[in-house]
Amino acid sequence: MIDSLSLPLWVAVPVAASAGIVLDAAFPDRGWWPLAFVGIALNLAVLIGRRLGAAFLVSFVAGGAFFVAHIEWASLFLGPLPMIALVVLQALFSGVGGMAITLAYRWVPRASTTLPGRLGVLPITVAGLWVLREAVASTWPYGGFSWGRVSMSQSDSPIASLFGWLGVSGVGFAMVLLVAIGVEAFRYRGALRLRRAFPPIALAAVMVGLPSWPTPSVGTLRVAAVQGNGPAGYFDSRAPGDLTAAQLNATRPLFGERVDVVLWPEGSTDRSPLTDPYTAGVFDEVSRRMGAPFVGWAITERDDRTYNTEILWNATDGATDYYDKKHPVPFGEYVPDRVFWRPFAPDLIDLVQRDYTPGTTDPIFDVGGVLVGINICFDVVDDRVLRASVLEGATVIFSSSNNADFGRSDQSAQQLAIARIRAMELGRSVVNVSTVGLTAAIGPDGEILQQLPWFTAASLVQDVSLINTVTPAALFGGQIEFGLSGLAVALLAGSSIYPAPRRRKFDSVITV
Repeated sequence: MIDSLSLPLWVAVPVAASAGIVLDAAFPDRGWWPLAFVGIALNLAVLIGRRLGAAFLVSFVAGGAFFVAHIEWASLFLGPLPMIALVVLQALFSGVGGMAITLAYRWVPRASTTLPGRLGVLPITVAGLWVLREAVASTWPYGGFSWGRVSMSQSDSPIASLFGWLGVSGVGFAMVLLVAIGVEAFRYRGALRLRRAFPPIALAAVMVGLPSWPTPSVGTLRVAAVQGNGPAGYFDSRAPGDLTAAQLNATRPLFGERVDVVLWPEGSTDRSPLTDPYTAGVFDEVSRRMGAPFVGWAITERDDRTYNTEILWNATDGATDYYDKKHPVPFGEYVPDRVFWRPFAPDLIDLVQRDYTPGTTDPIFDVGGVLVGINICFDVVDDRVLRASVLEGATVIFSSSNNADFGRSDQSAQQLAIARIRAMELGRSVVNVSTVGLTAAIGPDGEILQQLPWFTAASLVQDVSLINTVTPAALFGGQIEFGLSGLAVALLAGSSIYPAPRRRKFDSVITV
């Protein structure tokens, strides 16, 4: 029987743990992207022929091992307890997703006994269920946690051109589909033969050979991005005015240089220019001395609510537009259901004294006639925020962040890789600016045009391309994710009605 082909549980558990570690190594800072496919294969191998409880266990172990390695930087901010809680939550999602995939391996072969069924219907179901699990974890609870989706390992991969066509979820589906086809080509009726190797080889060739979506330039924008390297961490020791002074000092060497816009990152000021005359004077000075609009940042308070805000400023009119961060980090920038959670860890919950309100402003600034998409830090992993900026007309994207709490960990490198993927997915140049690094200008093909070193007060000036074409991923990314997930659920549900066969001729023991 098929179940006889499964690994013993005592073998599957350590293999699952190794699957998580291998998968993490595909992401920055190691960035060994081929290991993503190995990690996927190991994740699937431990689920074949598994009972539901055991499937939950091995996938929980795989997910836990992956996230412990992948987001160890989260412990640098508030300590290990919040990180462990997040890891456990993500591992639970992984465990439930593993149960669904093991059901696919049990049920779909009953309904699809032919070679096309085993190399087509089953891998499509498995890949779609993987996408569904990532989609749910990325949106729930409290907005979800989108970090670590499998396709985010592929910023330097030959398949990166797929992002403009399929989006983050679509590329993840293609990756799992390729691996799942390969697994079935090996399993079907015994050892792998050349004719059964053709489908995964053909799919891999299509994935690598598909050209990037064309992104003809309609002009350029000369951007000055400033990395002040001030004491911007939550627990950094600083006097009032230190953050603003650090950013201003790093900007002064640029005074007199011709640019179209100046950009400061999240976490770069001490007070809001909307209420503090000194900070308003600094914003005026930067805009006036640079002869250009200025995109600055501040914590703002309006209508008894607190916002994490990027501000468009010029020396003549002051603030002309603002963008409030749409995706503040739960338990980092605000505490949802504070009354409920506080008894569990009062000291940690009380550290988050300010609750940012999710923004409702549009993510677009008009900078001298150029429409710029604006996002702040965690927004960069929110598909909807980034797609909305492009669909509302943005021809370039500014991504602002404060990475000071994460030191020289993988977090900044992972975020830069995500920004590069967004550039390729949306067909837009991206300027990724941080308080301490990694600040970089990125072309619409994902190429890093300039990059500043970590923990250095510095600036870059770069002419970035303006693009007005819209990629299929920007137009249909949400529908692609929904469609692939829905198709997988339909295939799984449809297969569940077929009775278990007594024996199929493909259920022979594998010979290697």
